Amino acid sequence: MTTQPPRHRRAALTRAAFVSAPLCMLAYGVIRLGDPDHGPGPAWTAGHLFLLAGVLQFALILPALHRLTGPARGAGRLGARAATLLGLTGTLAVAAQASIDLVVGLRAADRPEMARLFEEIQSHPGVLPAVYTVGPMLFYVGLLWLLVHLAGQRRVSPWRPVMVVLGTATTAAGLDLLPLGALFFSAALLPLSLPLTAPRVHPLG
Repeated sequence: MTTQPPRHRRAALTRAAFVSAPLCMLAYGVIRLGDPDHGPGPAWTAGHLFLLAGVLQFALILPALHRLTGPARGAGRLGARAATLLGLTGTLAVAAQASIDLVVGLRAADRPEMARLFEEIQSHPGVLPAVYTVGPMLFYVGLLWLLVHLAGQRRVSPWRPVMVVLGTATTAAGLDLLPLGALFFSAALLPLSLPLTAPRVHPLG
């Protein structure tokens, strides 16, 4: 039996992440819609596990998008790096938020106790902006920036960043719209899973 080299295994995981990350977000949104109490309980835990799994996969997706930008110099190179760093920072913030939500859901006996625990956690200096407001927005900014950069290089079609904008706006409009937002992200990312093992980057459709 032949063992795949680490590079090929990473490429396979990255291709899978482009597909499964938005699907995990979709699963979280659907589970949330089926949980009218919004925790605590099995639905809250399962939903946030899907959310955490989906978010963590962007630690593969964002660097892969950066690699698709190809060689660049000056402002273009710095911009792609900055976008990737912003996206990864936002990914960390969303992952921290999902982890906190999981722990609170497991510790609390009912919704009022969850509210008390959330208030206690968010009362610590810096937690609210870093984990719940400003931090998560960096994820969307970084992802959109990278796709706009790729569209400007004609490596992806312009409709892909548009799908990210629609997904972000839909999610921001209300958490009940998370499944629709996840579908927009799937539309933006799913086709990008195909060329990642190619030795050279070619323009994408």
